[in-house]
Amino acid sequence: MTKRIVFATENAGKIREIKAILADMDVEVLTMKEAGIAVDIEENGKTFTENAIIKVKTVAEYTDAIVLGDDSGLEIDYLNGEPGVYSARYMGHDTPYEIKNQKLIEKLAGVPDDKRTARFVCAIAAAMPDGEVLTTTGIMEGIIGYESRGEGGFGYDPIFFLPEYGKSSAELTAEQKNEVSHRGKALRAMQVELLKRI
Repeated sequence: MTKRIVFATENAGKIREIKAILADMDVEVLTMKEAGIAVDIEENGKTFTENAIIKVKTVAEYTDAIVLGDDSGLEIDYLNGEPGVYSARYMGHDTPYEIKNQKLIEKLAGVPDDKRTARFVCAIAAAMPDGEVLTTTGIMEGIIGYESRGEGGFGYDPIFFLPEYGKSSAELTAEQKNEVSHRGKALRAMQVELLKRI
């Protein structure tokens, strides 16, 4: 019987990536909405891992399926790790990413390549039906570009530049991105843990 996994997100871009990465597992991945779960999650953790755990524990109260959740964001070294755990809320939840991205480029005006280092961090938590909580983390290193580039991806992808590809994260194919992304790494590590248990 196919196992059900409820992913604690309504972000369509995120769900697409997750379904692609977990495609070889015999699981059905549902959003909270598809699972009929409507609950406000207060992300008040100090780290990505804490926020991911808060998400899965909250949603797990409404289902006996495995609950996966992630918290991810962009850390820019020159800005002391900003926007960090506030990546989604940076400049306000409803501010379009084009504006957020432009603001970050402006904050780094005149800053040379070697000081523009940044990383995407993704923490994934899984709440198992027996109450066990698992966590994994993935990191993608890069630099902040000088302009937004690319139509793929979402969020901060257009300004996150990967020197080894000569492209922004938004210019990678979906396959390339899943291979190297912070979310891809964290999900594959989580997949290993889940396969031991299901």
